[in-house]
Amino acid sequence: MTELNTLIFDVDGTLAENERDAHLVAFNETFAEYNLDWHWSPEFYGELLAVTGGKERIKFYLDKYRPDYPRPDNLEAFIAELHKNKTVRYNDMLARRPIPLRPGVHRLLEEARREGLRLAIATTTSLKNVTTLLEYSLAPEAIEWFEVIAAGDMITAKKPAPDIYHYALKQLRLKGEQCLAIEDSKNGIRAAMGANIPTLITVSDYTRHEYFTGALLVLNHLGEPDQPFTVLAGNAGEARYVDVALLHRLFNDQSSKLKFGRLITVH
Repeated sequence: MTELNTLIFDVDGTLAENERDAHLVAFNETFAEYNLDWHWSPEFYGELLAVTGGKERIKFYLDKYRPDYPRPDNLEAFIAELHKNKTVRYNDMLARRPIPLRPGVHRLLEEARREGLRLAIATTTSLKNVTTLLEYSLAPEAIEWFEVIAAGDMITAKKPAPDIYHYALKQLRLKGEQCLAIEDSKNGIRAAMGANIPTLITVSDYTRHEYFTGALLVLNHLGEPDQPFTVLAGNAGEARYVDVALLHRLFNDQSSKLKFGRLITVH
């Protein structure tokens, strides 16, 4: 039977609840600086999150909601400029006011390292956004904990396309069946499972309403000994927080199912 080798983490919504309190704030501050009459409410931003990637999100917003906005001659360059400004704001915000990691994240990462599991990241956000979050919310040296950080600008097709996971697997020199992904969204699980990676879901503020067909387990968060998770779908047995032992059990159960031809499908 294939053994679990590596944990691959998504970032936004998975490691931290940073969409509403950081990304959205940075977007709106950037729009105001450019004197644009755009303002995304928290509720509206939740709808826009169906589109992965910041530049892609701005383009989608213009196409669907602001056809009245006069396009500059080079719209692509303008959007890239806006997004660059937003990224600077976002990183400055995280450096000044670090966002706490979600329950269980730090504990699980530390345990995985002690147990010899390899760690990687596969995200659609930028590399700078990832490294700033790790440095200020996890530990100054946390970047070194991850063998591979596969970030959005390293590929063309973003989640739900599996490209970012294929890229990470190539760098790790592994097959998807040797890894386990931890995600928070429908786009995330579709991307991971498109690369044949079993996936555990911890829903975020913006993804609680989504469906996660094929997930090993769907939880409200990873949990802590004094802050147990809530199981939304799947079977966690007697576990009350996610540890390496639970991940091995879920992974081995999944491997057994696949061995006997019970394939996973995602709708």
